[in-house]
Amino acid sequence: MNKSAPLATDPLNTWLDYWSHVHVTGIDLGLERVIPVAEKLGVTRPDATVLTVAGTNGKGSTSTTLAAILNAQGYKVGLYQSPHIYRFNERVKLAGTEVDDQTLVNAFVEVDQARRDCGLTLSFFEATTLAAFVIFRQEQCPVWVLEVGLGGRLDVVNVVDPDVAVITNIGLDHTDWLGDTIEKIAYEKAGIIRPDIPVIFGGAQQLPEAIAQKAQECQAKLHVLNRNYFYQYAEDGQSWLFASSGTTLKLPLGSLAVENISTAVAAALVSGLEISQQAVEQGIVQAKLQGRFEIRQIHGKTVIFDAGHNPHGVDFLLKQLRNFLKYNKQYTEVISVFSMLSDKDINSVVQLLKDTVLMWKIASLTVPRAADIAQLDTALQGQNVQHFNSVQSAFESALNELKNNQLILVCGSFHTLEAVWEYLEECQ
Repeated sequence: MNKSAPLATDPLNTWLDYWSHVHVTGIDLGLERVIPVAEKLGVTRPDATVLTVAGTNGKGSTSTTLAAILNAQGYKVGLYQSPHIYRFNERVKLAGTEVDDQTLVNAFVEVDQARRDCGLTLSFFEATTLAAFVIFRQEQCPVWVLEVGLGGRLDVVNVVDPDVAVITNIGLDHTDWLGDTIEKIAYEKAGIIRPDIPVIFGGAQQLPEAIAQKAQECQAKLHVLNRNYFYQYAEDGQSWLFASSGTTLKLPLGSLAVENISTAVAAALVSGLEISQQAVEQGIVQAKLQGRFEIRQIHGKTVIFDAGHNPHGVDFLLKQLRNFLKYNKQYTEVISVFSMLSDKDINSVVQLLKDTVLMWKIASLTVPRAADIAQLDTALQGQNVQHFNSVQSAFESALNELKNNQLILVCGSFHTLEAVWEYLEECQ
């Protein structure tokens, strides 16, 4: 489709709207159309150390921590992540700072010209990812940290060869796109592995055969959690230990999950880049990401936001919650503000949480694919449930009625979290 492009003087939103209409679908897995455009833009072989992060859950926390550690060391890191929460600019950061609108627009102009020269269309995700690479190239970032959007093998991020491949874990999610077994999904994630590079596998599960096989084919050195590197909470509850071959570090906890932080540390240490323990410590403390077991005090009450939306993610949330409750014994009851998308495994998520949550305050989301109240009710049968017209009113009720021994857990979907954040912004 060759509709006329916006101008370099047009606002960012005009360009984002344009990219959502250039190609027939927003997601179109495959690199046939993308590679010629990426080569035209000169972004496929950057003069930089590239660390690519794939996985089912934990990609955001891992890539955020990795970039924070490398920024603390003094490298100007280009960090690419998706999706964003409030602003599109969150997806592209230079040395820890979101890029401005005009920088993105200028990159979009370049990407659009390149795809027209190639006579090709690009999906929204492809065009916006290539724009991030254009910015990193122009800014001469010596380190790129790239978070895969979906899968790995056919994701646009994979047009750039990484120097380190990180796979956080493998769970059943996006099965329509990636396959309906752990091994099929692992095969897609393993597509980011290249010959003779270090590969980190940060899943607490058994190493999938597809990843082991791909690493062997590529003669890539595998570093596997609980086999080649380890983490353990310290007795004080304020620090933890990282250990790998010849390295033992006592490190601060930070605000993100230690499993993901340890994967980021492992990746940084095998990257070949110069990294001090001080930079590792500083990066861990500075790394923050909304919605990943994010603990906030709101009107003097404790609220935990977690975007876990599949069984693997919620199982991980529960591990963190149990650890939090172990060191904060004043909290004995959990009230959940909860909603999910209809195409997610709601029953399994509820089964995991039902013994921990005392009361569920539910509402249907106002987005496409939202589960309706009837679907949520079916999954929550036998639980203590209250219905609300909106997630915002469910949260307001939870906050107003909360007792001293209770905390609020907002979970089930990024959209659930967004609804509460919007409410909090309006109340300020």
